[in-house]
Amino acid sequence: QVHVVESGGGLVQAGGSLTLSCTASGSTLSVYAMGWFRQTPGKVREFVGAMRWSGYIKTYGDSVKGRFTVSGDSASGTVYLQMNNLTPDDTAVYYCAAAESSRFKLNEREEYAYWGQGTQVTVSP
Repeated sequence: QVHVVESGGGLVQAGGSLTLSCTASGSTLSVYAMGWFRQTPGKVREFVGAMRWSGYIKTYGDSVKGRFTVSGDSASGTVYLQMNNLTPDDTAVYYCAAAESSRFKLNEREEYAYWGQGTQVTVSP
């Protein structure tokens, strides 16, 4: 079992920055990638970004490319989401997730077996 915990959400003004943290613990040997998603009420959970531990290869959703950066360290099982130039459209609950098997793409929710509880990010105008 893998336990995922994210933190770092909060309130920020438009144009500001915020960094989220996430740590995977437990039986993490099978985890090959960590991802970030976000969700607002009534909408589908949206892919934000992900990173494979092998080679630290990263991929991003179109709406955040150039503004958000995923980084992390496989040894500690920690991944970060650095968010810059935030807009009110970035307001959402942000979720961190761990992927074990490569059956789907990293931008697909189904690829991730373990999810954190979510952390709220609110961007004021």
